[in-house]
Amino acid sequence: MLMGVSDTVMIGSVGVVSLGAATFANTLLAVPFVVGMGLLSSVSVRVSQAHGAKQPEDAKSAVIHGTWLALGLGLVVVLATLLLIPLLGHFSQPGDVTLQTPIYLLPCAVSLIPSLISLVWKNHADALNRPWPPFWITLGSVFLDILLNWLWIHGKWGFPAMGLAGAAYSTLVSRTLCMIALFVWLKNSRTLHLWTPQKWWVRWQRSEFASLLKIGIPTSFHQLAEVTAFVLASLMIGWLGVVPLASHQVAITCIATAYMVPLGISMATTVRVGEIVGANQRPRLHRVLLGSWIFATSFMSCSMLVCFLWGEPLARAFVNEPEVIKLTASLLLVAGLFQLFDGLQVVSAAALRGVDDVKVSAWIAVLAYWIISLPLGWVLGIQRGWGATGIWAALAVGLGIAAVLLMWRAWKLLGVGKETSDNLLVEIADS
Repeated sequence: MLMGVSDTVMIGSVGVVSLGAATFANTLLAVPFVVGMGLLSSVSVRVSQAHGAKQPEDAKSAVIHGTWLALGLGLVVVLATLLLIPLLGHFSQPGDVTLQTPIYLLPCAVSLIPSLISLVWKNHADALNRPWPPFWITLGSVFLDILLNWLWIHGKWGFPAMGLAGAAYSTLVSRTLCMIALFVWLKNSRTLHLWTPQKWWVRWQRSEFASLLKIGIPTSFHQLAEVTAFVLASLMIGWLGVVPLASHQVAITCIATAYMVPLGISMATTVRVGEIVGANQRPRLHRVLLGSWIFATSFMSCSMLVCFLWGEPLARAFVNEPEVIKLTASLLLVAGLFQLFDGLQVVSAAALRGVDDVKVSAWIAVLAYWIISLPLGWVLGIQRGWGATGIWAALAVGLGIAAVLLMWRAWKLLGVGKETSDNLLVEIADS
């Protein structure tokens, strides 16, 4: 998120057209990146289960095949981008924006290859209870990106001023160096030596790819359903005018920042649940689930109070226009409930992922976001005239339904603290 924020701020200094081109390109690349995140989350599940079962060879196999999966997906994205560039004019964007977009789009598409591979290695380290080194390496890449942006966008220290292209190449270089740094750390870490491959060129196993895809594809579908619901909601709000769209952008920025905390808790939940399943200590699952719910509810309740009590001051921190401030404050009132539901649904889905239960979660997401939330948003926001507030209310309804159904399923499968919980996998197989 920090890299995206820094790029936006620094590209914005070049001009509105360059900022529009970068925004357009990032919008196009958001979908494959979300798909990649979901697909490669399977690595943390498989590695954590192997860690719990004390089977380092299984962990090595998962990260090797996950790396090849990331490389393959990245190459597909680059190829699709090359095919898409001649068709950019069909997206009805301003002509000067469309003309500049390939300058930024293609290098950033290539940068997804090291970014996705880095994600695999980060997931591997997280699953082995070593999250801090990848964090510092990734944070270092953010500061490197800022420095390179300054050098290459504006032409400092003797470098040519490349403008938008400089920002694109900065992203590519910083993500590539981040990948190299992660590899060097993994290769030389004494703590992870037993669990990290020393030979990466091994014979592929179709069963290992199938195992990763069995978790990754439904998880990607789940995340894609949620992300596309927000994207389409943004498009509907855009139909209402500049003020609703600006208000939506401010409010979504606030809640997206708060969402990072339950998202982090959800990743930890997947790892803990996977370890317990691997160690065959399933009576402990309900404690991890309850702990995750308590963490998510506690933080999001505080965030909800901030939205209820200080919506207008938050809005003023971003904009000065009275109409935008007033509407943003109204949206943040809806966002209060919005956030509580969002925190509970993301940790519940993560807990289910740790026990390989992902298909039902994906269909719950389709029901909540595509079948209920989006049509309801159209009716309330557009047909009934409730505007952006009505569309946000529909999103809150969808998130609430997803939270209730995912919590119910998670408790059904994980919320047993006795010996009979060994029937867990049988229940999952039956479902």
